[in-house]
Amino acid sequence: MLTVGDRLPSFSLQSVVSREPGKEFKTLSESSFEGKWLVLFYWPMDFTFVCPTEIAEFGRRAGDFAERGAQVLGLSTDTHYVHLAWREHHPALRDLPIPMLADHKRELATQLGILHPTEGVPLRATFIVDPGGIIRFASANDLPVGRSVDEVLRVFDALRTGELTPCEWKPGQKTLGA
Repeated sequence: MLTVGDRLPSFSLQSVVSREPGKEFKTLSESSFEGKWLVLFYWPMDFTFVCPTEIAEFGRRAGDFAERGAQVLGLSTDTHYVHLAWREHHPALRDLPIPMLADHKRELATQLGILHPTEGVPLRATFIVDPGGIIRFASANDLPVGRSVDEVLRVFDALRTGELTPCEWKPGQKTLGA
């Protein structure tokens, strides 16, 4: 698995960005968000049980990331057509304010090293990437375990300070300095 200090691989993926007819799909790449931090999170498969809880929560918190200069991108290895069908089907995903990227050839997931060794689907992997394309945070949960969006936001806030932050640090608290 790629980790802190590695460069995010280049990608160009079809994405679901809307449910409005004729505006559902858009090709996105790492350069689509020039000058922004990226928060990429993979889920194993569409039409499952844990995944929509995470996706919906990242959607609810997308504004928190955006006001801090980050773009949240959700990804799986399902196609963009499956993503759109899931958004139409699942009430918590209908008005999702973040793109759902379709890595159906598993190219980015393979380069990131996050495919489950026996299931062949992505782990619940999360990457925070700085505006220069360098991974500053990487984590992966096993398939049945959902992640904490609060913790991803906390780590992102800590990274943005550019300073040392103690255990359980939260925004507004003192850092340990530069």
